[in-house]
Amino acid sequence: MKKIFILLSIVGLLYSCKKEDISSYAVDKDNIYLNYKNTDSLVYSFAYHPELEKDTIWLPIIISGKRVSFDRQFTVIAVDTSTTAVKDQHYQALKSSYTLPADSGTVKVPIILLNTDAELANKSVKLTVRVEGGDDFGSLLPTDIRSKEILFSNRLEQPAWWPYWGQLGKYSRVKHQLFLIASGTTDLVIPGSYPDAYMEIPRALYFISNASYLLNYPFNWVEENSKSGYTLEKRTDGTGDYDLFNLASPTKKFYLKYFPSANRYLFIDENGDQIIY
Repeated sequence: MKKIFILLSIVGLLYSCKKEDISSYAVDKDNIYLNYKNTDSLVYSFAYHPELEKDTIWLPIIISGKRVSFDRQFTVIAVDTSTTAVKDQHYQALKSSYTLPADSGTVKVPIILLNTDAELANKSVKLTVRVEGGDDFGSLLPTDIRSKEILFSNRLEQPAWWPYWGQLGKYSRVKHQLFLIASGTTDLVIPGSYPDAYMEIPRALYFISNASYLLNYPFNWVEENSKSGYTLEKRTDGTGDYDLFNLASPTKKFYLKYFPSANRYLFIDENGDQIIY
């Protein structure tokens, strides 16, 4: 009798239990952010490319979620509170939306920087951009991984290797820019910086020689390097002086002054000094 009572109790408990629907965890929209390994600023200088009037920074975008079989839209905005760059003067206006193609988890967005402001030779400007969800994505992820600061200018700073090469002489930004135009490199090795650094000396002297040729024989250099896009144009002030510039960026000019006493032309730097190697 006791066994029958226990059996009936178990059956009753089974019938008293109702099946409950358990809702699965779901997010209404996937999220989107910038695919950088760190949150440091991006730093860019047109001084390394003086022939360019604009250049493009490609922002890597990545989703937090699943790939789907159709295109999705998102936005990238300029954060006004932390931006000093001026739209249409320092960068091209951002589009109202961007497309993540179907079956994709990443895409790159172009941010077009402009090199038309002469003051960029004296200062840096900052453009802070942030990716937003737009119509198809959420914006729930932290702002630091959805934002990036782009610091850019048209100025150079003395590189660490410059003082080690006495042939280069006193540093100036104009001299540095002419070095970049003519040398064929952006860097020279620091002697002793690693065990075999001395092996780089002939190569470094070759680069310095290339730059020296432009400084001492500018007309010959332009004639022999016509594919570089650089030309010399006489000034209209009656001095007999010239400007060196790239046809793709005619507003960026280097002053080549004639000295009658020496019967030669010399470039003049931002301090008004002669540039001599």
